[in-house]
Formats: sequence, structure tokens, C-alpha cells
Amino acid sequence: MTTLTTPAPYTLAPRLADAALLLVAVVWGTSYGVAKGALAFYPVLGFLAVRFGLTFALLLPALLRATRTQRRDAIAAGLPLGGLLLSIFLCETFGLALTQASNAAFLISLCVVFTPFAEWGLLGQRPARAMFVFAGVSLVGAALLSGGLSGHWGWGDALMLAAAVLRAITVCQTSRLTRRRNAPVLALTAVQAGVIALGSLVLAFALPGGLPPLPHDASFWWACIYLVVGCTVFAFVAQNWALRHSTPSRVGLLMGSEPAFGALFAVLWLGESLSAADWAGGALIVVAALWTMLRRNASATGWLPDEHRARQRPAVTEKPPA
Repeated sequence: MTTLTTPAPYTLAPRLADAALLLVAVVWGTSYGVAKGALAFYPVLGFLAVRFGLTFALLLPALLRATRTQRRDAIAAGLPLGGLLLSIFLCETFGLALTQASNAAFLISLCVVFTPFAEWGLLGQRPARAMFVFAGVSLVGAALLSGGLSGHWGWGDALMLAAAVLRAITVCQTSRLTRRRNAPVLALTAVQAGVIALGSLVLAFALPGGLPPLPHDASFWWACIYLVVGCTVFAFVAQNWALRHSTPSRVGLLMGSEPAFGALFAVLWLGESLSAADWAGGALIVVAALWTMLRRNASATGWLPDEHRARQRPAVTEKPPA
């Protein structure tokens, strides 16, 4: 007697989830080159005010639709986190104006390696010994990318490194401030965007000269629309849908490709050039970031021994609202 076996049903969702995550990585990777192009038309503080002012206006309905309790929680968590994000985007955007977009894309991914050390300092959770190896590999990569081991750091690269450290701190503070609050993510993002926009305006008008009139060049406005709609709204929706149809390891692997897409976009679209040492440094940073994410995701899903799992937390794949 022949036993017939029914093949497992084909599901399209996991493949679509992989495609969505890869597209989010591409969009986020290109954001550095697009933002650098916009800075050719308007100063850093004015650009941030426009970019996040538009983001706030787009997400304001989500904040208004929230219940009174949800709005209160979103404001309570969003104000301090918005202040941190303002510091991040000031470092990132001024850094981007002073270094290559490809360098920025690689250096900002160091936040993945820095996060466990931020957890150690802020939350008292000591990282596994392997994290010190990952950090060392990343720092060697950053040194190669920023002029070689015997070279000196430019201000742009130093600011991007500071932004990566601040991102790691923000991950921990976000976990702490939102853990016991019922704040919808879109409402929370609206508050954070409002803080960044208002803070940028205040800083701009506090400095001598203020801001020039808004640019009329369509390239500037298309860049802002792309960053708001593509890097914030689309990326948020696509990533959260994909997370329900994929595994943590695949999420980490696909999202970890962001800096590689950023460097490729900067070289192909902006005409930037990278030496062999630059590519080697960028590769070391990406490998260390992927290694970190895969290890932390393995810990979260039970692939690691208990002694490692007890000392690690799941990786955070979301970046601050872009």
C-alpha cells in the first residue's frame, strides 16, 4: 500500500517579509546619501526642522486619535526620548555634512555593537565576553574607514561615532521609558518628531544669522518627502509587518545589510570613492554588527547555551525615526 504525503502548503508571506526587510534596508541605506544631497540646499538645523516638522504633521492624526492615557504616556516618554534623538540627529547630520555618506552609513552601524555596553552601564546587564571581540573588530574597521590606523579622525567621522554611541543609549532608554507605558508607537514617534523639529528651530534662531528663506529647488523637497514617507512611514509599516512573518535571525541578517547599501548608493549616485582600506574597514563593521545581531537573536530564540542566554537580551532592529 502506497502512503501519500501531502506537501507542506506554500506560503508567500515569509518571502514577502524577506523582500520587505531588504527594501527597508535599501531605503535606510540610501537615506544618508539623500540627506547629504539635501544639505547642499539648506543648513543642517533648517533641514532638520523641515524634515521632522513634516514628519510631525504627518503623524499628528495618530497622536490625536490616541486615548487620553495613551497621549499622556506618549508625551511622558516622547519628550526625553525626543531630546536624545535631537542629539543623535544633530551629530548625524552635522557629521554627514563633514564626511562621506558611505563613511556615515558604516560608522552609524557601530550602534549595534555599542548597545550591549550601554545596557551594561545603564541597566547593569554585563555583556558576554564575545561582545568585547565584536567591539574590537568594529573599532579596527572604524579606524581603517577613517584614515587608517595611523591616520587622524575628521570631525565628521567623530560626530558619526558619537551618534552611534547616543543611539545605543537611546535603545536602552526607550526600553526603560516605554516598558510600563501604553504609548502607541506612531503617537510616540509624533511626539519625538515634534521635539526634534522644535529643538532644531530654537537652536537655529538662537545662533547668529538665524535661517535663510526656504529653498525653492524641487530636489530639496523631494529629498525631504523621501526621508519622511520612505524612511519613516513606509519603513515602520513594512518592518512591523515583516517581523510577524520572519525569524529574528533573518531579520537581523537582512537589516544588517543597511550600511552596505548606503555605501553602494554613495559610490554609484553621489560619485564618492572608497579605497581598499575603506571597503575593508566597512566590511569589518558590517560583519561585527551582523555577528552581534545573530548572536543576540540566537540567545532570544534559545539557540545558545543557557549561560550565554541568561546574560543577553534580544536585539533591537528598529532605528530611531528617520
